[in-house]
Amino acid sequence: MKKNIFSYKRFFIQSKIFSIGIIGLLIGILSCNSAEESTDISFYYWKTIFKLSENENLALKENHVKNIYIRYFDIDINPNNQKPIPLSPIVYKQKIGNLRVIPVVYIKNKVLLQKNADIEDLAKKTFSYIQQINKQAGITCDEIQIDCDWTMESRNNYLKFIEIFKAISKMRLSATIRLHQIKYYLQTKIPNVDRGVLMYYNMGSIAADTLNSIYEKENAEKYLSSLKNYPLDLDVALPIYSWGVHIRNKRVINLINKANEISFSNDTNFIIQDNHFVLVKNSTIKYGYYFKENDKIKPEIISFNDLNEMANDLSQNLKHKPKEIIFYDLDSSNLNRYRDESQIFKKIINHF
Repeated sequence: MKKNIFSYKRFFIQSKIFSIGIIGLLIGILSCNSAEESTDISFYYWKTIFKLSENENLALKENHVKNIYIRYFDIDINPNNQKPIPLSPIVYKQKIGNLRVIPVVYIKNKVLLQKNADIEDLAKKTFSYIQQINKQAGITCDEIQIDCDWTMESRNNYLKFIEIFKAISKMRLSATIRLHQIKYYLQTKIPNVDRGVLMYYNMGSIAADTLNSIYEKENAEKYLSSLKNYPLDLDVALPIYSWGVHIRNKRVINLINKANEISFSNDTNFIIQDNHFVLVKNSTIKYGYYFKENDKIKPEIISFNDLNEMANDLSQNLKHKPKEIIFYDLDSSNLNRYRDESQIFKKIINHF
């Protein structure tokens, strides 16, 4: 009888240990899955000089930012010889610290529209220039991003560039993807990259009417359902920038970067109207622009409510949970617009 009791107790203890072990294993698995599925906050940095302000440093620290996507240079056409040329390369005036840098190169579509373009030469020179900048700044990178709004006419050159660039660099490659390239991907094709970044902004034409060209929900809804069918895994870029559309005689004549209502509110030469347009009361020069009497400025901004709406719509339509939400762009003037909303970036990624 004692032997049976002992055996029972031993069995009970072993079963209990086994159960605890299983529970621990399940908790471990769930924890791993939770960590794997978390969405990180990242930023684009789109200035020509890398030097972070106190406010920008704070945003990186508070949001535990690991990755920063830095615009390295644009590629345009040299008007003198009609050959590709890099413009406004980044200059590092500050050490990068512990941030992981992903160089971003913006290629203007007209570069790839050239029928006689030497794509292999373009890819080699692009990568070489990135390496030069990295060497001067003491930076190593393991990923590069190509930003280009390619079209049907430039598609073949673009896809060829991606293939050659990936083979040359031997690095992880990402590419920006626009909504129209997702909806019509059978025609526009899919670049051979490791991951895409959906640019969820600049959805409409810049016009003199009341619509916001940065984000217009009705325009976005025409494309949202297509996201589930897109074969390439996507991260998301969301806008936190603003600009002012300068209008004269109902025609757009300029875009004023980072302008909003506040930019003109304390200047007696301007009147804020009920529809949030800014009317030029007296001809004047401001921000390096000439404003003529009766001109108008249409501020286009993205509110916290807009960001919430965008994130909610995307979370319901994306095929996979994004690994990163990249906010465009890291700049004190952009960050200040949301200073009254605590933990704004964390609130946005909680939708995913």
